[in-house]
Amino acid sequence: MRILHVVQLYHPVASGAARYFREIGERLVAEGQRVTVLATDACDLEHIWMPGRRRIETPLETFNGVQIVRLPIRRRPGPPILYPALRRLMTEMSRLPGTTSLLRRLALWTPQWPGVEAFFTQYGPFDLVHATNITLDFAILPVFAYAQRHGVPFICTPFVHLGEPGSRTIVRYYSMRHQIDLLRRSDRVIVMTGLERDFLASHGVPHERLRVVGVGVSPEEIGGGDGERFRSDQRIDGPLVLFIGALAYDKGAIHLIQALQRLWRDGHTATLALIGAPLAHFDAFYARLSAADRARIRLLPYAPDAIKRDALAAADVFALPSRTDSFGIVFLEAWCYGVPVIGARAGGIPDVITDGQDGLLVRFGDVAGLAQAIRRLIDDRALAQRLGAAGCAKTLRDLTWDRVYARARAVYAEAGAE
Repeated sequence: MRILHVVQLYHPVASGAARYFREIGERLVAEGQRVTVLATDACDLEHIWMPGRRRIETPLETFNGVQIVRLPIRRRPGPPILYPALRRLMTEMSRLPGTTSLLRRLALWTPQWPGVEAFFTQYGPFDLVHATNITLDFAILPVFAYAQRHGVPFICTPFVHLGEPGSRTIVRYYSMRHQIDLLRRSDRVIVMTGLERDFLASHGVPHERLRVVGVGVSPEEIGGGDGERFRSDQRIDGPLVLFIGALAYDKGAIHLIQALQRLWRDGHTATLALIGAPLAHFDAFYARLSAADRARIRLLPYAPDAIKRDALAAADVFALPSRTDSFGIVFLEAWCYGVPVIGARAGGIPDVITDGQDGLLVRFGDVAGLAQAIRRLIDDRALAQRLGAAGCAKTLRDLTWDRVYARARAVYAEAGAE
């Protein structure tokens, strides 16, 4: 079977979506399937709408048996604010009936992805297409059109970011009329959690086409970190709070710094380690911090996997108080080391972390509540160990990549049979 995966940011980009498709694609290759990934040339997400961010220069390569084809994106002339302003306008237009076709055209206005038709001529045909990230729909729409024209089964993993309960601030960018229309017409829609499934079903995506698959980890790959080495290299003495993810407001990175500032003012000596790609607004926030606060932070924007593993082995608390995570692979990675985790009551996280049983949940943006949760886990080591152990047991039982792949492979078989 010839399978096409459409992933806007793929290897070597460290993102949850890239890891998800790597794990599925490489296992398909091991089965004898032929897998091609169609990706953009973006290395930083902001490259999609902003010049000067990192891009990947290699247009074609094979990695672990998967063929990767990268097509460059093109932006309309104008300031970087043009893209977010357009998307905001589209969310407002989506409130009006009869705007699906117009929204579809606007989604393709900027950025543009020339070369997709030529790609299909050169690398096709395909027997099944699996695309992702519904908010970056400029890359999904032309591929969906190809699948429709040629009668190819089409699967979408939208990674809907639900945001905070009762708020449409985030989720409106993932549930515009043209996006829901595409999901309704997909052969299968793979979701991360029951919360995401129920949301899409309530918006008209046929329940019988929705499949909860989730994400996972490979414990044998994530293990082996050296906590003492990380502490020595980073000159850390005392409790360590760790964050891994995009350094952005919506991920809770800024709130986490503000929570640690409260603890520092109260005399706590915890160090904060931040690993992930910084967005421009985070860089501006970080530059305004005092020298004393920056001295308590270890900022490691593009740390390799080996350093991430060492950091996980060294951490006393892992915190990712995000409102834009469909699942959160890094919680599972922390659990593999028995580290207690803190997440936000937002997105799909409440389906991943059971508050008080294997982690703690706080309201997104609640700096005081986040500081209290960190203090609680640092001061009560028995609680921290109990939560970390429970999370580890759950991960090993249900949330390995082998189990996730079995569920995803079953969806492929269903779509292909139909």
